Amino acid sequence: MAASGDISGHPHAAVELCRAGRTAYAEALSTGRIARSATVDAPCLVDLDLLHPDPADEQWLIPMPPSAALAQLLIPIEREIQERRRLTVDLADTFEPFLAITAREQPTTHVINVLEGYERINAVLDRTVAACTEEVLTVQPGSGRQPSTFDAALRRDRPLLDRGVRMRTLYQHTARHTPSTLAYLELVGSERMEVRTLEEIIDRLIIIDRKVAFVPARSDRQIALELHHPGLVAYLVGVFEQFWRIAVPFGEEIHYEAKREGITGVQVSIAKLLVDGLVDEAIARRLGMNVRTCRSHIAKLSAALGSTSRAQLGYLIARSGILDESV
Repeated sequence: MAASGDISGHPHAAVELCRAGRTAYAEALSTGRIARSATVDAPCLVDLDLLHPDPADEQWLIPMPPSAALAQLLIPIEREIQERRRLTVDLADTFEPFLAITAREQPTTHVINVLEGYERINAVLDRTVAACTEEVLTVQPGSGRQPSTFDAALRRDRPLLDRGVRMRTLYQHTARHTPSTLAYLELVGSERMEVRTLEEIIDRLIIIDRKVAFVPARSDRQIALELHHPGLVAYLVGVFEQFWRIAVPFGEEIHYEAKREGITGVQVSIAKLLVDGLVDEAIARRLGMNVRTCRSHIAKLSAALGSTSRAQLGYLIARSGILDESV
């Protein structure tokens, strides 16, 4: 009996039994038979062998018991499963000698795997995070969680927290004022996830169980590196821990002490980067703020120091001593 096929004018498989077919088959099972004229809208029942002609009266159709119908439909599926299993065994036998060679001569995982494209990166990341048993460390530069990654982050992180995995995340101070980040922390439970912030942090970093780390390999994050080398991963854990020790817990207030001439701590950080020769866009990226906000701080810094040009501003910053005070 065919489980599916192109039934003339009424094509569908048994698993997609139409409404008319369901109604007629149920009626036939209830009464023991059904008039052939009552199945005009459901010719599929005959084609699928769910109804058979009554040998005593051709005007009537007799239903096949559902248990018998199900058994006949399952026979080809079970046969296919058995064939797939045999194929699995054959493939395993074929590749077993080669697996033995690589097990002797190579590590089970490459020290560095290059992942290209968002889909590939996220697929590997999802699989690795799902297998996490102890701890996840993450660094999220910029303003924290972006709306485009919000759902993916929730889907990935909630199950970990539910099963007791420790999660620590470093954001930049600007994330404290980002609606998407605040919403994310509210949904996952800020009491379950440890979060701290810094004015400046490194680029994005994810470390799973202190065994594997993910870092971006290109500024557009279309390429990432999956790192398995124990020494390299341990080094990155050390970098994270160093930042973590000096970061401010998310629930605590950040105190920006006023510097000389009323210059704030944020503006001192911008002054340092200006002296280093960074342009506005690079400074904004480093401090996790938008370019407009960055330029507003630069304007206030210029006004506080009495600068009339960008070149003069660098000179006045050095002369003012505010960078010496911030050390």
